[in-house]
Amino acid sequence: GVRPSIQDPYVYIHSNIEGTTRLMELSHKFGVKNFVFASSSSVYGGSTSTYFSEEEAVDRPVSPYAASKKACELLAYTYHHLYKLNITGLRFFTVYGPRGRPDMAPFKFIDRVSRGVEIQQFGDGTSSRDYTYIDDIVDGIVRSIDRRHKYEIFNLGKGSGTALKEFIALVEKHTGKKAVKKIMPDQPGDVPYTCADVSKARRMLGYESKVPFEEGIRRTAKWYKDAYSKMDVDICPEMQANGLGRAPSFVQLSTLAS
Repeated sequence: GVRPSIQDPYVYIHSNIEGTTRLMELSHKFGVKNFVFASSSSVYGGSTSTYFSEEEAVDRPVSPYAASKKACELLAYTYHHLYKLNITGLRFFTVYGPRGRPDMAPFKFIDRVSRGVEIQQFGDGTSSRDYTYIDDIVDGIVRSIDRRHKYEIFNLGKGSGTALKEFIALVEKHTGKKAVKKIMPDQPGDVPYTCADVSKARRMLGYESKVPFEEGIRRTAKWYKDAYSKMDVDICPEMQANGLGRAPSFVQLSTLAS
């Protein structure tokens, strides 16, 4: 994600730019009919628009992660131009839900609040994100695969933002626990606001998000409780990973994969 890419940008150059290029190279060589890849809402940088539109110029990324995703979009157009490869890029807006990444805020907050462990709140809590439940993202991906386009970029989001303070309050409500918060300064590379304009995806893909944020948090908290309440899982030391405030979750990735 955004913060670790500042610490180690080479990982994202390798995984995003080189990885996507290799896949597109193989796709045109083997006659793939439709190439769909994940971009990110991070490409919008510090946009001040009320709704982020695919029509906006996104040439001022504020993190190596965002820059790598924008580079993938540019390379994708090049492969479409050179080889007539049909390509769709999907700008995901903060995906969350059951089996989500342990380093992302929704999983990490539910995990730590459930255990009574301190969480870090970056800024005054007014920053807002367009959190999108995993079921809605999967629906958008399937629609993109089923609908071939020459070259298009689509936002996949909920279309409305949730403030950080409201987010933490919902986690408290659905875990039944009070959050122990440590207020931290805003982090380099983070943006204060994201909100997707999904009108293009609605028009061309038939996409519409269906899961409100509170319902998504309720489902995720229930999954967490069902999945881990009866498991004996070692809790890793509560430390600041990479010096960037990314305190690890106690859930091991091997547990998620099992």
